[in-house]
Amino acid sequence: MAKTLFSYFTIPLFLCLSSLHLVTSFPFASGQIDYNYNYNYYDRSCPRLGMIVKYGVWAAFKNDTRIAASLLRLHFHDCFVNGCDASILLDDTIDFRGEKNSFPNRNSVRGYEVIESIKADVEKACPSTVSCADILTLAARESVVLSGGPYYPLSFGRRDGLTASEKAANEQLPSPIEPLENITAKFTSKGLDMKDVAVLSGAHTIGFAQCFTFKRRLFDFKGTGRPDPTLESLALTNLQGMCPNKDASNSNLAPLDYASTYRFDNAYYVNLVNSTGLLESDQALMGDPRTAALVTAYSSNSYLFSADFASSMTKLSNVGILTGSNGQIRKKCGSVN
Repeated sequence: MAKTLFSYFTIPLFLCLSSLHLVTSFPFASGQIDYNYNYNYYDRSCPRLGMIVKYGVWAAFKNDTRIAASLLRLHFHDCFVNGCDASILLDDTIDFRGEKNSFPNRNSVRGYEVIESIKADVEKACPSTVSCADILTLAARESVVLSGGPYYPLSFGRRDGLTASEKAANEQLPSPIEPLENITAKFTSKGLDMKDVAVLSGAHTIGFAQCFTFKRRLFDFKGTGRPDPTLESLALTNLQGMCPNKDASNSNLAPLDYASTYRFDNAYYVNLVNSTGLLESDQALMGDPRTAALVTAYSSNSYLFSADFASSMTKLSNVGILTGSNGQIRKKCGSVN
């Protein structure tokens, strides 16, 4: 534990240096620049924000080691549906059906209560100051770092969205059984690219997946009545044991990265090179020469993966954000004020 905590609170020098440019501002989809969206946004209004979020994530992780992967996924699913506006945290109302009960999120996405708890602590220290969107974004980074992954630079000043859409979540979130071409198109629509697909898929170095998300690879791949021929035979046997071919096993869990389930490293890419990737969408990265080249590079160079992951996460955190007079600062993350 001492080693884990040491690595958690230690920031590599090259990443500290890379964050020095963060006082610059970001252009948004409208082409406008918000000079109030920056790295130092809460330095005066909520100087303890970083430590409050850091402790909240650590306390949750201490009780549930899965929560790091869950919070990272929660952030991704939020940003991918109409931007990083904390809309995924909103409960359904009489006016809209939100993202929580969409097909990709229902009985799958976790961590809502952790963000709500951190928000309550932040409200005590800095009332009506910090958005849920910024808290979720920061919690995702702390989850990565706590798991042994890279620290990456973030800017703050996001506002919370006023609505959510179950339909948008169903349409915009990538599926683990979609072709790589479709997944890449969804990334491109968010201002991301094929490299970001390969890099951000590396988040699957931690966490678990329910059997129903990959079971067709084990027994009836694309209607053939046979397993996925790209899946290594021993991995196939092990997974068939975890996920027998019956409906009762649909919610069973299997590690996304069996080699180091709770450690953020490049073993995920080694698995893909060895044809032992869990999800169909993961192993598909080896089927395209452009993404396969990245997978091969990351499998042999963990520093390259860490640097590129940091860059892509910073990029993701700026997708479709609301700033200035847009949106609001929610008092509770599950409901609009």
